[in-house]
Amino acid sequence: MALCPSLVAGQDEPQSARPKEGDLLVKDGDSSKTPLAPTDFSPGSRPMLAWALDLGSGVVRNGSRLNQLLLVRLDPETLAADTKARSAEGIVAYTAICTHEGCAVDDWLGDEQLLYCPCHGSKYDPRDSGRVVEGEAPRALPALPLNIENGKLQIAGPLTARVGFQSA
Repeated sequence: MALCPSLVAGQDEPQSARPKEGDLLVKDGDSSKTPLAPTDFSPGSRPMLAWALDLGSGVVRNGSRLNQLLLVRLDPETLAADTKARSAEGIVAYTAICTHEGCAVDDWLGDEQLLYCPCHGSKYDPRDSGRVVEGEAPRALPALPLNIENGKLQIAGPLTARVGFQSA
């Protein structure tokens, strides 16, 4: 079976490359490509959709929906130890792709402080490594370690697991 040349070529596009250590983060839809800082987040407020930014080339890695990230700031004292180790001043990052059917995890249950996928009702706990607390999702959301460099949020390592989903 031959692969479609355009699909193979698309994998080499800088915009489709996975987020990498050292990349900064920019808000989804920000054409100015302004790197995000901890001051852009209020504790417990609605998560922000973001993309990785290759600082050297200025390329935003938004060529694949699998690269979309959710960032939320939480009280660091409420974070599980492994989550706290990956956070930057309480800001945590997860893939925005549901591990169940690949829908967008784009809703926030503020009272419960849970990430929510409206497709089939999966809830994820951002304080505990994106663990599934309810719904059909088979595994936690992959997390992305962060740090702060020169006052900006920076990716500190690879995602904790493969981004993707599995159908029932």
